[in-house]
Amino acid sequence: MIRIITDSTSDIGKKHGEELGIDIVPLGVIFGEETFSDGVTITAKEFYKKLETVTELPKTSQVSPFQFETLFKKYIDDGDEIIGIFLSHKMSGTYQSAVIASEFCPEKIHLIDSLNVTVCLGLLVEEAVRLKNTGMSAKDITEKLDEIKYKLRLFAIVDTLKYLQMGGRISTTSAIVGSLLDINPIIGIYDGLVESVGKTRGKKAAYRWIEKKVHEEVIDTSYPICFANSNTPELMEDFIKHLSSKLHIKNSYISDIGPVVGTHAGPGAVCIAYFTK
Repeated sequence: MIRIITDSTSDIGKKHGEELGIDIVPLGVIFGEETFSDGVTITAKEFYKKLETVTELPKTSQVSPFQFETLFKKYIDDGDEIIGIFLSHKMSGTYQSAVIASEFCPEKIHLIDSLNVTVCLGLLVEEAVRLKNTGMSAKDITEKLDEIKYKLRLFAIVDTLKYLQMGGRISTTSAIVGSLLDINPIIGIYDGLVESVGKTRGKKAAYRWIEKKVHEEVIDTSYPICFANSNTPELMEDFIKHLSSKLHIKNSYISDIGPVVGTHAGPGAVCIAYFTK
């Protein structure tokens, strides 16, 4: 049997993870002296409520090799093969932890550095499950995912780049645009890193910026499209309405940006993730 494992930055909720039949290994979120397991001991809703009350940005912690080894050995001892799909190694040491943990049985543990995070990672996991259900081998699934991961795109509108800068995900220079009056920063993921890719005046202009970008890199509608938000459902609804009508999107679903990613993106973000042709 093939077991698919990812980490909590995929922002696949617990319930949906159970429906997919996958394991989601949690990263940690640290508020002062309190440590929470992303999606296990703190939900997205609880996280954003807590974030409103703090004066210092919470910290995040990667998955340890021991955590992975414990899970890997359980499945290997049962005679299973494993496909592990994790967030970009340029954003966290979680992938490297999985590599270390897999050394006892590398021939049965297939690891993928997604070079992505949040719902882009989630889309890759969804595709892994779909391919598994067709009867494809673990080796062939891994090769296919390593090929298509370069076709993933994510564009997000954030209220401010402050959280990304404070968390060390982008430079202070890039974060300056976030402090400008009426400016909506737009971020994307390129070569495994979060980058500031644009800025507009007002949300509607940001929608049009993303719409234009998607037209340039055409969505491959044979794959699902995901919209996500960090505790801003009304803006999410408006964002989806605009892009769905302009881009004729029909096959899509909605996700919440969870605690670890939310630590860096901050509240008030909306995004679209998809595969290009």
